[in-house]
Amino acid sequence: MKYFDDFQTGDKSESKGRSINETDIVLFAAFSGDWNPLHTNIEFAKKGPFGERIAHGFLVLAVASGLMPLEDMAIIAFYGMDKVRFVGPTKIGDTIHVEMEVIEKQEKEKSGVVSFKTSIKNQTGQDVAVLTMKLVLHKK
Repeated sequence: MKYFDDFQTGDKSESKGRSINETDIVLFAAFSGDWNPLHTNIEFAKKGPFGERIAHGFLVLAVASGLMPLEDMAIIAFYGMDKVRFVGPTKIGDTIHVEMEVIEKQEKEKSGVVSFKTSIKNQTGQDVAVLTMKLVLHKK
């Protein structure tokens, strides 16, 4: 278990990968109610900027959160995300993984907030989303 005290600025980690498939997109559209044709209409998406359907941005974030090694951390709470940007498309069949780097630590009385520069990358190493994620962690 990693506590607030165990993290140092500059620490890096990389997650395992997971492929995004058609079922992910359909289930996410049904769950969220987001049936935007860029994600769900083959003919519409062919004429769009990517030439094919792409995954919802929030789907990419949801899958990425499941890839992060959060179960190994003494987390009290998810504190939030800053500067979220979707910088590239995630297409059906792409495999994404997450790279995290500790960029800041902020002490609290009995806990601390760790900020991670977070990059969600596809199988070619291109960023598809970037953000700063903040977690509140127990101290030892």
